[in-house]
Amino acid sequence: MKLFIFIYCCAVVFFSISLFQDAELKQRMERGKAVYNDFCISCHLPQGEGVPYTFPPLANSDYLMQNREKSIKAIKYGLQGEITVNGIKYNSSMAGLGLEDEEVADVMNYISNSWGNTSDAIVTTEEVAKIKK
Repeated sequence: MKLFIFIYCCAVVFFSISLFQDAELKQRMERGKAVYNDFCISCHLPQGEGVPYTFPPLANSDYLMQNREKSIKAIKYGLQGEITVNGIKYNSSMAGLGLEDEEVADVMNYISNSWGNTSDAIVTTEEVAKIKK
């Protein structure tokens, strides 16, 4: 009986944590969508499709999903130099957007969980703050 109670309590705790994380991600994504619409949409377009050979796609992006720290750094400080996204080389520059760390985290959560992308881990403000130039 004690084992059953222990397993039940663990399941309740796990379920509660999962619900909290889902609610937090949803809030961050809503704020991130607003940041995206203000700062990113003009180059990466409404559905994150980008412009081939000019502005890389964020939708179904192998680079975004495989290079979390570099992606955060690009949003936080801008990006110069060649990158390859979904097999296509891009060598344009992205200016730093002057976003606060929380805005960077929110937009990363939005783009990492939209248009075919899914991320298992929420990007936190603390994670963004640790990324240096």
